[in-house]
Amino acid sequence: MQKSLFEPLSFASGQTMKNRFFLAPMTNTQSHDDGCLSQEEYHWLTLRAKGGFGMTMTCASHVQANGQGFPGQLGIFDDKHLEGHLRLVSGIQAHQSLAVIQLHHAGIRSPKELIKGSPVGPSAHIKTGARAMTTKEVIELREAFVEAAIRAKKCGYNGVEIHGAHGYILAQFLSAEYNQRNDEYGGSMTNRFRIIIEIIDGIRHQCGAEFMIGLRLSPERYGIQLEEIKEFCLQLDAQKKVDFLDISLWDVFKMPEDASYASQSLLEHFSKLALFNTPWTVAGKIYSGRVAQKVIDAGVDFVCIGQAAILHQDFPLQVQQNPQFEASKLPVSATYLKEQGLSPKFIKYMRRWPNFVSD
Repeated sequence: MQKSLFEPLSFASGQTMKNRFFLAPMTNTQSHDDGCLSQEEYHWLTLRAKGGFGMTMTCASHVQANGQGFPGQLGIFDDKHLEGHLRLVSGIQAHQSLAVIQLHHAGIRSPKELIKGSPVGPSAHIKTGARAMTTKEVIELREAFVEAAIRAKKCGYNGVEIHGAHGYILAQFLSAEYNQRNDEYGGSMTNRFRIIIEIIDGIRHQCGAEFMIGLRLSPERYGIQLEEIKEFCLQLDAQKKVDFLDISLWDVFKMPEDASYASQSLLEHFSKLALFNTPWTVAGKIYSGRVAQKVIDAGVDFVCIGQAAILHQDFPLQVQQNPQFEASKLPVSATYLKEQGLSPKFIKYMRRWPNFVSD
């Protein structure tokens, strides 16, 4: 029997999404320099909750000041951020959408002009000028993720997503290429993946079983090995560690970059894992109701919508009214994007993407 995009989805924590549409955590550069929530970012996110998304996730929100990854990033590393998050949670949940914050640290990808001192990572990195973290600093990083989750729970968030993808600091630890450590956080796969397990366990201990924990992973690029990520997903599933897995594919139908795995698409690699305990989602070029349904039919539990959500504040409602609905073709005008709830800062950021903004 075909699953519907508009069926509720329940998680182990007891939280329930009203449908299978999840707003992707997207960089938007709209908040204040100190990490406090702006009215522009509040408007952008609450408009998507109003537009029918069953789960509304913030942008990547840094857990330490030295982990900032982009200008105007929403922070969760200090109690000064709580007031904005309280307001944001209330605005999202008012539309019966789950409010989830993505916890992030950019690591070696932190721009020097945004942080004090040099960027840090699991190991030194010549190109970025990043220095290797001490074991003490790794433990402090682990605790910063846990403390950020505690703040999120205080603010009423339904849960958090740990950002372990896209070459940011936790993905740097996962990668044997970027992680050359010789302590308990480097070397074997078990050691390289240790920090994420400890963060998950710490959040669960501090925030309880009813607090949702998700994990975003990339299956390739930045030194990530597809087989290791698949094995990690199976371990997490068998141990019932997280409420959901968020696999960022860039394109849901793309073939692996590693030719030795190219007999099937990345989506097929993960759909054949048979994750029995853990709902999972994928992101990457889901621009229409037809493609969203095709992804669900492939065994995915819910769909992660990025570009289509930028182009249509009410993408889920549009698909509900017309299952064949397709997002507007690019480029679109700045005026159009403003009508969809993007501020001038966000529109300026979108101009970085070729052929997105027409004027």
